[in-house]
Amino acid sequence: MDAPQPGPRFRRLEPEEALALLQRNHVGRLAYARGGRVDIEPLHYVYDEGWLYGRTSEGTKIEATGKEWWPVAFEVDEIESMFEWRSVVVQGGFYVLKEDDPRQEDLRAFAIERLRSLVPATLTVGDPTPDRTLVFRISVQDIEGREATSG
Repeated sequence: MDAPQPGPRFRRLEPEEALALLQRNHVGRLAYARGGRVDIEPLHYVYDEGWLYGRTSEGTKIEATGKEWWPVAFEVDEIESMFEWRSVVVQGGFYVLKEDDPRQEDLRAFAIERLRSLVPATLTVGDPTPDRTLVFRISVQDIEGREATSG
């Protein structure tokens, strides 16, 4: 008779492991409250020194967040199998970097530069998603990660 296989092991990621996971990935899910419920939407992003930068189009998340600041959660996963995965959840504030605000001009330009490391044509004539003109950033105020490994 075969010996029973040990079950999966779970552990919390160290802060530097969680940040490394954010840095090596570029697609995550934004969670935000809207109308008494929580919505979750996938977004691409770039992590840089305590901030997640991304872009989106006008829609429910912008309506819900009020365009200034809103508390959100952002999750990124690396999943290999049922019991081989890593997951990071960021808690922070969602900020839209307004195109017409001279005080945000340098910050918006920096965010666009970072986003072009993923999609070089970001906000140019050849942009593959030209409707995504709203640039945002999320402050990484709290970060927690977990990992599962099989026996």
